[in-house]
Amino acid sequence: MNDSPSGSPPLFVDTHGQMPPLWSRRCVFVANLMALFFGNEEQTRVLGEEVGELDSYSARLIPILNLLFESTDNVLVVERQPDPALCRYLVEDLGLSLPRICVLPHDDYLKIARQLSSASDVALDDLAMPQELLDSLRDKTSSGKTSSGKTSSVFLDGYVTDTVLARLAERVGCRTVSSHAASHAGNNKLALHQFLVADHLPTVATCLAARPDEVADCAARLRGEGYRSAVVRAQIGASGVGMMKLADLDDLASLPAIPAYFFHEGPCLVQGWLAPGILGIERIRSPSTQLFLDEQHIHVFDFTEQTLSDNSIHEGNESPPPYLDELPSLRDETIRQSQRVGRWLHETGYRGTASIDWLVVERAGESVPQVYVCEINARVTGATYPSLLAKHFHPSGAWLLRNLRLARPVTSSALLKILAERDHLFHQGHRSGVLPLNFNFGPDGLVHKGQFICIGDDTEECHRFLSLAEQDLPGGWSPDRD
Repeated sequence: MNDSPSGSPPLFVDTHGQMPPLWSRRCVFVANLMALFFGNEEQTRVLGEEVGELDSYSARLIPILNLLFESTDNVLVVERQPDPALCRYLVEDLGLSLPRICVLPHDDYLKIARQLSSASDVALDDLAMPQELLDSLRDKTSSGKTSSGKTSSVFLDGYVTDTVLARLAERVGCRTVSSHAASHAGNNKLALHQFLVADHLPTVATCLAARPDEVADCAARLRGEGYRSAVVRAQIGASGVGMMKLADLDDLASLPAIPAYFFHEGPCLVQGWLAPGILGIERIRSPSTQLFLDEQHIHVFDFTEQTLSDNSIHEGNESPPPYLDELPSLRDETIRQSQRVGRWLHETGYRGTASIDWLVVERAGESVPQVYVCEINARVTGATYPSLLAKHFHPSGAWLLRNLRLARPVTSSALLKILAERDHLFHQGHRSGVLPLNFNFGPDGLVHKGQFICIGDDTEECHRFLSLAEQDLPGGWSPDRD
């Protein structure tokens, strides 16, 4: 289980863009995106269908795990072998220390779940996991002896702490960074909304629907309040899965059917869709605050702008937001609300990296925008990777992350060679360039999509490198979802 919270309130620390002290501990991190929904099998299936190339996403943790957990003996559990060419670049060109890699396909992860749920006394050596992984969790030395007594000194972590990780940690005798209950609460949109209401923080107009047939009544109510569109949010969701837009509230008879898996956790939130042209709104912005929570502190360490699709699906981030000088009060207001929301998240028992996503609403005749908490993602998020790496290499600079789908798939070696030959590839000691964070592979073994970080002295330079990458990549690229 995770360390118990201290008796005194946590200290809120604004690091002003500098990295806070991170975990001084060893970790086995299970980077399985298919566990994001805490056992909601249908929602997990939809994630796999909509995102694509999902089994290679776990490699995004390779360059940052030894930064997040300050040890050279961490283990990263991935679903497929990482790309050798990219790993060589991370070590030889960037000088990064990489974790040990262990491969555990999602089907084996599910088999472990079935084994642990069916028999509490299942023999550890009978679990469907590599012996290397089991030894790492037991904290064994190369001689096979346990190095730290009865309780392992290693921590078990993942994108979320689902029941599989919690049961495995209890069975092996190691600790999780966050408990299952804390991880679940920290990612629950209804729990967050209830806190915001109780704490008198601004909230978007919200109606709860306990069943699919109650969504139309909620939509009618929001239409009566002046909204033209709405969004249905499951309590647990990620990457646009568990979120559905109701585009036209004037045609309630033609609203789309809401899948049953939205209600896996209970009632859904039906919320008014804030957009220019309604309720006096002239502009919407979508910044995000990056947090790190340990036992005694809540650190705010980065402030970014999200790149969103027309349906508000995450496609990238940049730091700092290019419009900060236009809205001088914005950062102060997000810090004010971050203190209160961060303390609520800390009280759930959640520990680790997290992000608060905001909606910043600019209305006609109002000089100060209204700031709403949109959601909390209590996990390593799409902004965690670039923030840690960019601040590691260029602490005072700017960064831009985009998910790029290649028009013409290529090998990883060829892609790295193209960027290097044109002197656009980021290297250790440089202040600017394109840093490939991860590659997503198709069945043909070629890179179909990747996550690329553009690092520079300022936002303008980052966007220049993004434009250069478009020219470099064969046939160009198109933006894609995270």
